[in-house]
Amino acid sequence: MVSTPKSFHLGEGHLTVGMAICIARGQAQMRLSEETVAKISKSWEIVQKIVKKGHPVYGINTGFGPLCTTKISESQTSMLQSNILKSHSVGVGEPITAEIAKLMLILKAHSLAKGYSGIAKTTLDRIIWHIENNAIPIVPSQGSVGASGDLAPLSHLFLPLIGLGKVSFKGKTITTAELFQETGLQPIHLGPKEGLALINGTQFILAHAVNVVEKLHSVLSQADIVGAMMIEGLQGSVKPFYNELHALRPFKGNIHVAKRVKRLLKGSEIMEDHIDCERVQDPYSLRCIPQVHGASRNAWLHLKELVETELNSVTDNPVVINEALTISGGNFHGQPLAMALDYACLAASEVGNISDRRIYLALEGNSPGVPKLLMNDTGTNSGYMILQYTTAALASENKGLCFPSSADSIPTSLGQEDHVSMGSIGGRKALQVIENVEKILAIELLTAAQAFEFRKPMKSGIFLEEIHKEIRKKVAFADKDRVFADDIEKGIQMIREKTIMNVINGIGKKEGISLETKYTEVFENY
Repeated sequence: MVSTPKSFHLGEGHLTVGMAICIARGQAQMRLSEETVAKISKSWEIVQKIVKKGHPVYGINTGFGPLCTTKISESQTSMLQSNILKSHSVGVGEPITAEIAKLMLILKAHSLAKGYSGIAKTTLDRIIWHIENNAIPIVPSQGSVGASGDLAPLSHLFLPLIGLGKVSFKGKTITTAELFQETGLQPIHLGPKEGLALINGTQFILAHAVNVVEKLHSVLSQADIVGAMMIEGLQGSVKPFYNELHALRPFKGNIHVAKRVKRLLKGSEIMEDHIDCERVQDPYSLRCIPQVHGASRNAWLHLKELVETELNSVTDNPVVINEALTISGGNFHGQPLAMALDYACLAASEVGNISDRRIYLALEGNSPGVPKLLMNDTGTNSGYMILQYTTAALASENKGLCFPSSADSIPTSLGQEDHVSMGSIGGRKALQVIENVEKILAIELLTAAQAFEFRKPMKSGIFLEEIHKEIRKKVAFADKDRVFADDIEKGIQMIREKTIMNVINGIGKKEGISLETKYTEVFENY
């Protein structure tokens, strides 16, 4: 991820996944320019004029959904906006993480600041206050169908604006009333359309998608490295990674992965020792790493591009173009992200699936010099046998989670909302699959390091040698059975903390060498 500036102008800057994450983690600050404030104020003034004129405009002086033909009087428009937050707060299930909820606030603030939503600046200022002071609303994870905006989760997200709901603040969960007592804040008085502007939009889906882009990128980058170490441990061939092969089928992801793995194997004594062996070709789980990991990278790239478009879009309804044109459309429909999230979910699952196959391959004992079950003294010892049971269970669980959420639609709102995206479910599932893949890769890291050990005294190239040393600082070579769950937890920690990526980056800075390819900017920048 490239370095980011210290400030971001809401409503006018081009928001990226990396910048959204930086703001959420306190590494960048938000700003509102005078031009943006003027656009926000103009949009708000247009809404006030619509209310005064009394001509029915959806969500401003009418009811919502199937009540769109019910006209609301000028005196009731404010009550309507508060009521919609209350009535639509119907979420259930465990709360989403504080970071995803904070991302939702950031993404909504950027969308509202574009000046097409009729929001008051004072309302936007309160949202920004919550972000800057880490007073993050508690948002249930279930209840959105991802079409008329993420209505339920966004309603919970903004209940604190009117004095309701709960927040995470200074390390504990408190009621909004307690937050107000501690900070001196007062509830906001929502004007016409403001409630609808707050709860219409795709920010629940989008915040999950931002997380998916970051976490899947980490998984993909580390899967190449772990796979390369397994190739060394099982003394596979480097030829399937030659540029000459991939130039004949030039998918960007494939070329990028092949180049990275080939660079990781460069200078390896283990590879040199393998040149004249009698084995003709390796099993697919080794030989087809560029094709499988590369396909998942292409899926990641597709999601990233769509997410970046959505990050800089206006997704509430209706949108206020000017005084003469207010459009009730469907920009809140989550289908563009829902389908891509299902694709990314499958892409992540396949990385775990092929990783499990490599682990199984390592246990077979068919690679010269590497004992069955990765341990010399088996019988009384089971070796690494049962670790693969865990990866098989995780890979199977992921297959069940890969049914595309976007393939389903259940009509809601008495048929007014008769096609929905289910992208909210797809986003949650994709993150669950990625977490499972992290665990699978952690186990492959341990098994690859164990197989790697049997190649001594031969050495690999500089990258994998240093990575192996780093692994051994945390997890010792196993010459007999022990509680492998402890090793697995350390492996998971290494994957989630990007330990092996840090080793790669450290070598790059120290030695002036890297794993960059002509597609590095495409696949490493978000």
